[in-house]
Amino acid sequence: MKDQLTVTSPAFENEAVIPIQYTGRGEDISPELHLSAINDNAKSLAIIMDDMGHPIPAYNHWVIWNIPVMEIIPQNIPYGPYIAEFNGAIQGRGYGRHRYRGPKPPFNWSHLYQFNVYALDCLLDLPSKSRKRDLLAAMQGHILQEGSLVGRFR
Repeated sequence: MKDQLTVTSPAFENEAVIPIQYTGRGEDISPELHLSAINDNAKSLAIIMDDMGHPIPAYNHWVIWNIPVMEIIPQNIPYGPYIAEFNGAIQGRGYGRHRYRGPKPPFNWSHLYQFNVYALDCLLDLPSKSRKRDLLAAMQGHILQEGSLVGRFR
C-alpha cells in the first residue's frame, strides 16, 4: 500500500469554494499547492485536475508532469508545453490547451474540481501533445504516492 501524499492549498481548504482568481471567471491562474510527507524515493511529481461535475465524467482541465520534487508548487504556473522554471516540466493537453484552465461551469451550476497529485519514481518520457489518458498509462507502475485536494466553484 502506498503512503498517502497530503495535498493542501493556502488558497482554499479541502471541499471549500475555490477563490475566483483561480477560475475561468477570474485570472485563471493555478493555485499554490502544498505537499507533505513526500516519499524520499520520489523523482518527480505530476498533477491532474478534473471537473467532477461535468456531464463527461472527470472532464480534464489540467495535466502537468515531470515537476521537480518540491513541497510548495507555486501558483500561476506559466502557459505553454514546457515550463523552464521547473526544469522542463511538461504541460499536456488538458481542456485542449497546454496550461491550467480553471473552473467555469455553465449556468451557475456548482461543480467539484479535484486536484490529484502523484509522486513518481521516475521522469516520464511523454510528448507535450499527451493527454490525461496518456499520462495515466505512463504512470502505471511508477506511482509511489498520491493525494488529492477538492474545491467547489459555481
